[in-house]
Amino acid sequence: MKEVNKETALITGGASGIGLSMGKRLAEAGMKVALADIEIPVLEEAVEELKGLGHKAMGVHCDVSDITSVEEMKTQIEKEFGSPKVVCLNAGVGFGSSISEATISDWEWVMGVNLWGVIHGLNTFLPAIKEMDEGHIVMTASIAGLISVPNLGPYNATKFAVVSIAETLRQELLTENSNVGVSCLCPGFVSTNIFNSERNRPEDLLNSSTGDFTEDELLLREAFMEWIVANAKQPDEVAELVY
Repeated sequence: MKEVNKETALITGGASGIGLSMGKRLAEAGMKVALADIEIPVLEEAVEELKGLGHKAMGVHCDVSDITSVEEMKTQIEKEFGSPKVVCLNAGVGFGSSISEATISDWEWVMGVNLWGVIHGLNTFLPAIKEMDEGHIVMTASIAGLISVPNLGPYNATKFAVVSIAETLRQELLTENSNVGVSCLCPGFVSTNIFNSERNRPEDLLNSSTGDFTEDELLLREAFMEWIVANAKQPDEVAELVY
């Protein structure tokens, strides 16, 4: 896309972190921004923040792991802002476990958001973007989609899949001489809430031991979060790279 002013952008996982920063950056460029997220209170605060800065913004409650929820989101956005020309499939959850210890619930939760969230987004929004023959799709993967990090099995698997989906789609669009662009974002450590993803884990996918940490595990977790705050890249830096 050469011109984004007055066009519509959708960002899933847009209430905080990288998603919110992308929303702000695109809004600064003159876009109407639709933020989608599963956390309603935080989503409402994010939308009010953008509106307070004079930007056109709306919030949509959406569970990207549910295709019906994603389709309903599309209807709401089109009704208020029109069809998005920039679609950032950014929603994701972080989860750490060895493959031998990961439960089926763990796999279902991580794959539902990180992988099916992208698939649902493409299935819902790609046809209209291709028909317009203008627009850009951004998929948020991770450095873990390029390097297999131990004890992140389910997370790695979803991010490798997203990288492959993005590369495949890009090649398909090129063979069709389409003007639609595709980008795949593979950040390393970024200071976001993804490391506290359990807060949004559905009750039906909880393990009996979910949230039960030993004192040593809690201290290690606290030290890791302190390191992230001190050393990780800031979301605004990532958003500028995406823009």
